[in-house]
Amino acid sequence: MSSTWREFMSWNKYTSIASRALRQALNETDRVAAEKRAIIGVRYQLWENGQSGESNYVVPPPKEAKTSGKPSV
Repeated sequence: MSSTWREFMSWNKYTSIASRALRQALNETDRVAAEKRAIIGVRYQLWENGQSGESNYVVPPPKEAKTSGKPSV
């Protein structure tokens, strides 16, 4: 019975829907903080001769999304 839902939805899709519903249920200040934490930045490095190059973002994050590395609780 538990495998029936897997025909229609992957685990990633399920967690995406659940997290979006939870964020929408939060009050305004908590919702904004949660949305900022949800931004993901993917970076890459080119390696040549065993040396790493500069680390670059695939898609640079927006300016206001940069945080000090501390979670806002």
